[in-house]
Amino acid sequence: MINFERQYFQKLSFKEEQIKQFSKSALHDLKIAEESDIPDVIFKFSYDALIKLGIVLIAKKGYKIRSTSGHHVKILEKLSQLLKDEDILVLGNKMRQERNFNLYDGGFFVGEKDSREYLNFVKNVFKKVDIK
Repeated sequence: MINFERQYFQKLSFKEEQIKQFSKSALHDLKIAEESDIPDVIFKFSYDALIKLGIVLIAKKGYKIRSTSGHHVKILEKLSQLLKDEDILVLGNKMRQERNFNLYDGGFFVGEKDSREYLNFVKNVFKKVDIK
């Protein structure tokens, strides 16, 4: 059983329409990443799609993530646990760290090769989940 810590998660029943909207948003970001030729855009929207996918699966379990320090780490952790795939935590966390370095320290620009590898990783995670 997966433990949803009260510090990071709030028990909340979502309506099916809300979960569909979360799914639509995640798929939208994935589509932007897939259709772009700009490495930074591919990276950013791949990461956002991964986080949003985590939010979808957490919502399906009846929880809402709290916006608090470290909440992206917790989303990646739960997504990894729910899909029983440690690589999601490892690679997702690497993406998170690179995103934070760029966002807060202005020091990271993803290259073409890396952005495509991250996109392929995220697409494979989406393939494990049936969302529409």
